[in-house]
Amino acid sequence: MIRPVFEPETLPVEATGADLPPVSGGRLTPDGLRARFEQRLSWAPEPIVEAPWRDTHVDPRVAAVLVPLVVRDHGLTVLLTQRADHLNDHAGQVSFPGGRQEPFDANATATALREAQEEVGLDPSRVEILGALPDYLTGTGFRVTPVIGLVHPPFTLEADALEVAEVFEVPLAFLMNPAHHEERVFRWENGERRFFAMPYPRTASLESDGGASANSVGGHYFIWGATAAMLRNFYRFLAA
Repeated sequence: MIRPVFEPETLPVEATGADLPPVSGGRLTPDGLRARFEQRLSWAPEPIVEAPWRDTHVDPRVAAVLVPLVVRDHGLTVLLTQRADHLNDHAGQVSFPGGRQEPFDANATATALREAQEEVGLDPSRVEILGALPDYLTGTGFRVTPVIGLVHPPFTLEADALEVAEVFEVPLAFLMNPAHHEERVFRWENGERRFFAMPYPRTASLESDGGASANSVGGHYFIWGATAAMLRNFYRFLAA
């Protein structure tokens, strides 16, 4: 049976991570992150993930995303995109720049940097790669490697209008605060899907170096699904 379509924003919040320990502020800095990735940490990815890829006859498609941490004077921010509504995969959702690995990509880092340049015009020379998180298997059949990188200004962006509706930034401290990690669940007759959401209020003051910028209209950016799950894993890594 095909899992029914649902509206994630309409589902109630069942829990948050307010009882979890915060990430030390020192780890949310360029030097703190460099030091963290140099360590060999023992930590466990988040147990709540998307429904497993069940087609045993087809291997998941290999992909990578760049988790771009922009070095701002007021602290690190995470550069995110809102995907265009007409796309086949994850239309209209908030995502990291990224996509499928091509045969000519040397590795996941090459895929992530290439896709970020194609989607938002981010020059790879402005990105300092720190490392990667464990692969994330999506319910739509992608095995995604999240590649973490510091983005050093100045840089300019030019969003690909065919893929990206908007580019915006969210403070890393906001996303790494577990109190902002909502757990929601969609139940139907034959099962349920539990997922994370991290709604972020829209403001008129978010920075963007060229290209599309954050909309000043009220409401919020609804960060959920695979993007929120990878951010939750990033929190687990930093809090370990």
